[in-house]
Order: sequence, then structure tokens, then C-alpha cells
Amino acid sequence: MKTVLLIENDLTLLANTKELLELYDYKVWYAENGEIGVNLALQTNPDIIICDIMMPVLNGYEVFEKLNKNKTTCSIPFIFLSCENEISDVRKGMNLGANDYVTKPFNIQYLIKTIESRLAKHAIYNHNTPKKSYPVSEPLKINSLDQLREFFKKAGEFEEFDKHEVIYRERKNADSIYFVEKGLLKTHRMDEFGKELITGIYKKEEFLGFYSFKKLSSYPETASALENGSLYRLSTKRFQEILSGSHQLTLELAQLQSENLSVLRSHLLEMAYGSVLKKTTNTILKFVDGTQNNLLEAIKISRSDLASIAGISTESLIRSLSLLKKEKLIDIEGRNIKILNLQELYHIR
Repeated sequence: MKTVLLIENDLTLLANTKELLELYDYKVWYAENGEIGVNLALQTNPDIIICDIMMPVLNGYEVFEKLNKNKTTCSIPFIFLSCENEISDVRKGMNLGANDYVTKPFNIQYLIKTIESRLAKHAIYNHNTPKKSYPVSEPLKINSLDQLREFFKKAGEFEEFDKHEVIYRERKNADSIYFVEKGLLKTHRMDEFGKELITGIYKKEEFLGFYSFKKLSSYPETASALENGSLYRLSTKRFQEILSGSHQLTLELAQLQSENLSVLRSHLLEMAYGSVLKKTTNTILKFVDGTQNNLLEAIKISRSDLASIAGISTESLIRSLSLLKKEKLIDIEGRNIKILNLQELYHIR
């Protein structure tokens, strides 16, 4: 998998270009200004750098000059991005020693051809292949979920996320599989009345983003963060290659999905027939069981999210929480819930 460092201060263009490059199976590092870009280049040593010219903090020329003076980054192919009315700026960049330039707005096929051309010339010139690639036989060695987790940590793109941050959106291309390193994520959809329905909760060491393994599809739901955390991301195409090389891993994933479906069926039955108090209690216990929450610490989740998971109204949830507090089974500290009597909560379940 070839790596691209994309440096662009237009955040919309940055996000769109990153997504498109990943569809062509590039691993993309990205930075929104020149200073971050220089630091990332030194840390990641990418196969190629694509950099805007007009940027805050450090402009494209300054980025190029700094990296050109460093022995570990001076030979990395460098492509400038510029607007059509900045031809004189492009000439200046080429005179500094940049390998190529692409004018904005650009066609993605043209950008890909430019990248491929520069990588090929670089490989021929240096008589070797790009540095960051994995052996074809490597997927055959991934025969268990534990090995898959380790592979995500080794080969996946590491990302940190903030509370409420969206990881992927409904109807966007399902081009990545995710492995949670820490934190809590939820998947959710909107019903016809505009109400949010939570479809899943994902914690540390769990995967999400499994939707289609045969062809590129769209995400059927949105994933967002319930708290700060981090994850690793791997392209769906790369994941398909891994599965094609391991029958045992495919079986383990099928078993995992089967267990998840069983839990979902139980949850749907509970939502349909359980009492409001039972639904509230079971939802609290899901957070205790699923997140291995330290009982000395409070459960930190909004009332609306809890109600959505339980399948009841926020008002009904609040009444049930008040009853549990009155019975001294829980304590409520602002928006947080603290477990006081776990055994009695299990009895209600």
C-alpha cells in the first residue's frame, strides 16, 4: 500500500481528496497547514507528498525547502497544488526542484496518473520499489481475530477522535473497516420522523464497518463517538484481500457476526415486550458489561442516547432512573450515573 502525505488548508478539499485517494488504495496522511505537514513527513516518511502552495504558518515553498534539506525526506517525490491563476507560483515551485504540479480544481483520474507516474519514475531512478508495502503472502498469516487486531495496529491508519465526532456517515462509500483502540462509539440512523435510533455500541478491541465484502457499497448508518478515543482504519479492499487468504479468519468473523445478531435479536425482543424499568436497567447493565466499566467511575452518556438505546422516551427513562436512585441502586451525579448495587440491578434484568 503506497502512502501519500496530503497538505492542504482547504478542509473540504482535503477531506474529499483524501477519501478519493483511499478509494484507489492509497494510505493517506493529511495535514491542514505546512508546519503539521513537515512534522508528519518526518514522522511517516511517505512515498509521495502533495502540497498546496498558499497556506498559513508555512507555505508550500517553505515546506518543500525544509524537507529538501533533510536527508530522510529530500528524495520523496513532491507535487504542488495550485489554482489556475497561480502559474507564476508554479514556476517558482518547479525552479525550487518540485517534481510536478496539479492545478485546482483537478480531475481525480489526472491526479492519480500524476502520482503513479512520479512513483514509477522514482522507483526506476532508485532501482527499488516503494518502501511501505506488505508482502503478498502476509494476509495468509492472519488466521485469527487476535492476529487481525495486531495487523490493524501495525498496518492501519491511526486516528484519534473527540466526543461527538463523526467517524463515517450514512450513504457515504463504505471504504474502510475500523478497530477501536480506546473510547466508545455508537452507530445510529434517523427514522422517518427525524428521531435518532442507536443500532450499536462499540468499545475497545472491537471492529465496526462490516457491511459488504464483495463490492464497494455505502454505509447504511452513521458512526460517531460517545467519548474521546482512538482507532485504526484499514481499507475495505485491503480487508477483502486478507479474508481471501484465510478461511479460518472468515469463519471467526462469521461467528462474531452471528453472536452480534443474537444480541440484537434479544435487544429487539426486550424493546418490544420489556417494561420501561427493565429496559432502563438492561441498558445501564449493557454499559457495565460491554465497556468493562470500573464501578467506582460513573457511566458518562447523555439521557437521550440512553433512551435511544433502550427504545423508550427520554421522559420515561428519567422516571426510571429516579426510581432506581430512590431504591439506592444507582446514584445520579449531574449527567453521570454511578452504580451502587450491581447485584440488585441484575435481579431486575
